[in-house]
Amino acid sequence: MRVVIAEDSAILRDGLVQLLALRGVEVAAAVGDAESLRAAVAEHRPDAAVVDIRLPPGHTDEGLRAAVAIRRDHPGTGVLIFSQYVETKYAAQLLGGGAAGVGYLLKERVVDIGEFVDALERVAAGGTALDPEVVTQFFGAGRRADALDTLTPREREVLAQMAQGRTNQAIAAACTVTERAVEKHIAHIFTKLDLPPSETDHRRVLAVLRYMEAAG
Repeated sequence: MRVVIAEDSAILRDGLVQLLALRGVEVAAAVGDAESLRAAVAEHRPDAAVVDIRLPPGHTDEGLRAAVAIRRDHPGTGVLIFSQYVETKYAAQLLGGGAAGVGYLLKERVVDIGEFVDALERVAAGGTALDPEVVTQFFGAGRRADALDTLTPREREVLAQMAQGRTNQAIAAACTVTERAVEKHIAHIFTKLDLPPSETDHRRVLAVLRYMEAAG
């Protein structure tokens, strides 16, 4: 797996490069601003980009805008937002074109490099990886009283696990239920969110997008 990193803190950037290298991840480039990030992705065509939201010069949403541009110009490159902030509107904007290949992790909550690499691999492979706290805030930030409100607490819990990129087996273990029960909950979620089977759309991704949109 080849990645590009955008982090304005030199200490954090260099530390992340070293930790990823120890796990066999090739860091093609590590940069400190959004413009350099876009250039590095265009040059190296990595499997994924690890991006902080607030980058120079303004330290506002430069990283986000670069991530959106990368998703548009290089759809085969996964984007993992790695920030200390939970910005629901930013994530909703990034996911507007589809959630496949997108992740959002909080720096302060990543305590195991193995879990970080696992999330990065999921994103690079076209999956999703969302921190549980991010998921919680998405649910809490929703303003639309739509189909999401019809989900039961257990269905919301299952959807939160889906948003983290978990398999049905992993969801069953986390929720202490059988895989068959998980399958039933997911079927109910798809029905309530009006997500019929489709040959082109990934319903698990679309289900995650529904509450992202509600938070935007």
